[in-house]
Amino acid sequence: MAQTIAAPARGSMAGTVLGAISLCHLLNDMLQSLLPAVYPILKGGFNLSFSQIGALTLTYQITASLLQPLIGMFTDRRPQPFSLPVGMGFTLLGLVTLAYAPGYAMLLAGAALLGLGSSIFHPESSRIARLASGGQHGLAQSVFQVGGNFGQSLGPLLAAFFVLPRGRASIAWFGLAALAGMAILSLIGRWYLANGHAARPARKNTTGHATLPRGRVNAALLVLVALIFSKFFYLASFTSYYIFYLMDRFHLGVQAAQVDLFIFMAASAAGTVIGGPVGDRIGRKRVIWGSIAGVVPFTLALPYAGLAATIGLSVIIGLVLSSAFSAIVVYAQELMPGRVGTVSGLFFGLAFGMGGIGAAVLGVLADHTSIEFVYRVCSFLPLIGFTAAFLPDVEAMVVTVRDRS
Repeated sequence: MAQTIAAPARGSMAGTVLGAISLCHLLNDMLQSLLPAVYPILKGGFNLSFSQIGALTLTYQITASLLQPLIGMFTDRRPQPFSLPVGMGFTLLGLVTLAYAPGYAMLLAGAALLGLGSSIFHPESSRIARLASGGQHGLAQSVFQVGGNFGQSLGPLLAAFFVLPRGRASIAWFGLAALAGMAILSLIGRWYLANGHAARPARKNTTGHATLPRGRVNAALLVLVALIFSKFFYLASFTSYYIFYLMDRFHLGVQAAQVDLFIFMAASAAGTVIGGPVGDRIGRKRVIWGSIAGVVPFTLALPYAGLAATIGLSVIIGLVLSSAFSAIVVYAQELMPGRVGTVSGLFFGLAFGMGGIGAAVLGVLADHTSIEFVYRVCSFLPLIGFTAAFLPDVEAMVVTVRDRS
């Protein structure tokens, strides 16, 4: 199957497609990240509590997480080349709803539309990245994800220097970026229509893949779910509440805090670039183990650091922790060969779901205690990363199977 997938990716066109889908991932996640980036504006304008902010994130993440595995399973059987611009269209509707929402209920509706757009976009776009990988699956997944992570990092800057001075209605102007994304994705859909037959799973042909007993596969998936929980529950404290943490503890203004959030998100984008190609070289299990467990000393130190040290620690945490996700996705794809859409939808969905639940839980906790207490509690979450020791070495098994075949 690896040879089949790699075949259409040998030409320069496939490299162009990989770059284009990464650019669209940047646009998609940039637009999605506007929601948490404008939380200070929404909190003041609608007099929201931290619990209500957490509920906004939960609404967005639930629609993004629950649908992604279902969409992934469906497109494994029936690839949908032109579903991607449709997903970007839902994102456009979500932005307009947020810009002109008269009350909290419509804010929730806008968040749900954003989540729906994301749930349609990620499974099929991840499949396109793999199709255009030329066999370098870790590198391709990193290129794809760095677009999304860099797009997420732009949200706070756009909120600070565009939305904040002009008001909430200016969010609607970003619909132009959504329209541009829809145009690019329509062109990618044509290429995908011509080459998408290679993405269909050859379920009966597992040559070159290790076949693990179902029990070991299920146990490995449970470990990966635990790792996703620790990573994205912790990241929820940054994406939803880091601005408020900096404002509360260090008395920063909204604009300065949003710039510091951008620094963290940019470091996370850089970390994503590292994880995939390093995993191709040294093995994805080592990257997963090192990235999540290796961040523990820095998360434990962050709640007690001064402002300059907090920003420095956030950069290290973003770099190290974000290198794990692309390795986790490709590891799971190798663990379950022939189910690219299902695996991508499952793990992107879990990422969104854990982030949403984390934001809601941490919002309630912040209302009853303090933002600083939230960061002290979250600092222990990466300790769960030590469960990566129980993952089987899938790459070594694949090499053994290929040598025998």
